[in-house]
Amino acid sequence: MSDNQNLLAEQRRALILDEVRRRGGVRVNELTRKLSVSDMTVRRDLDALARQGMLEKVHGGAVPVSEPSAHEPGFEAKSGLELSAKEDIAKAAAEMAAPGSAIALAGGTTAFALAQQLLEVPDLTVVTNSVRVADVFYNAQRAAASGGGGPRAGAATVVLTGGVRTPSDTLVGPVADAAIRSLHFDVLFLGVHGISVEAGLSTPNLAEAETNRHFVRSARRVVVVADHTKWGTVGLSSFASLDEVDVLVTDSGLSAEARAEFTELPPELLVAGEEPSDADA
Repeated sequence: MSDNQNLLAEQRRALILDEVRRRGGVRVNELTRKLSVSDMTVRRDLDALARQGMLEKVHGGAVPVSEPSAHEPGFEAKSGLELSAKEDIAKAAAEMAAPGSAIALAGGTTAFALAQQLLEVPDLTVVTNSVRVADVFYNAQRAAASGGGGPRAGAATVVLTGGVRTPSDTLVGPVADAAIRSLHFDVLFLGVHGISVEAGLSTPNLAEAETNRHFVRSARRVVVVADHTKWGTVGLSSFASLDEVDVLVTDSGLSAEARAEFTELPPELLVAGEEPSDADA
């Protein structure tokens, strides 16, 4: 963890949460030393994370909280977590989007980070059910137009599905499903709530699970973008098995145990920021 006193509160809390999950619990005095902040600052951060249901405060520290399988955190609650990991994942995944291709981007905060990297890939056709992802492309176009240069050269064409909006700001349900069923994508970039050997890819939202099934069926290639904290998490509804995934892009925080499991699993494992091993090559 960083010793930088000037970390933003969101970054500091993401680091605290990662430490709690990785170690199974932390003490306040350990966090003050690692983060080089005051005892009061750490306690405020723990209070904020506890209010969001991200951890449980105990005497002298904090421990992980077991989330119900149907609990769905909102976009804002997730957006400040694992920021550097999501940025690394987004940069690595963006290299898989070929200029001129048709891609799908499902919802989530990692997909949101990926959308910002895809702004530089020319002539994409992007289909998304994420209001936040669509805004990334729309805002880039408006900024270019307000600068007097007109539309950006090679800018993406974005198609936003209809549907019912979830706490994660994705559109799901029969309207979204019908739109996706009629389309065909070169690549689907898919953020997930949880990944496990037994449950595959899962989400706490039943309607989102069905919409994601249609995304997977409509794509030639499925790329899952998920940070290491998603491994071992199981939501209420599974929507795809791991043998339906072509590539999992994750970060260097993925445990040695999880990496060992992937040697026996179908998806290619790409750890952002790390060179492929000889075995992977």
